[in-house]
Amino acid sequence: MDTGIVALLIPVMALSIPIFAIVTHHRRKVEEMRLEAARTTNGAQGAQDSARVQMLEDRVAVLERIVTDRSYDVASQIDALRDDRQASGVALDLEKRR
Repeated sequence: MDTGIVALLIPVMALSIPIFAIVTHHRRKVEEMRLEAARTTNGAQGAQDSARVQMLEDRVAVLERIVTDRSYDVASQIDALRDDRQASGVALDLEKRR
């Protein structure tokens, strides 16, 4: 090798190592910031999801109480409504709906 080429390679190598270290450090910081932002977003979304799940569980509990309450007799109320409609002469057209 020519001494001129070696003389050029030494400063280039001496500069490229710190530049590589700076770029690598920058990429690591950017990736850490991206991961932190994703964690924050997922945390907020998780809180919204858990609040929605709690609301739905509360609604289901109310519906279960309504259905299992012995004083709430849905079938007899539906039959009473059918009887009222038949007594008033309103056609139910149950056969068409089936």
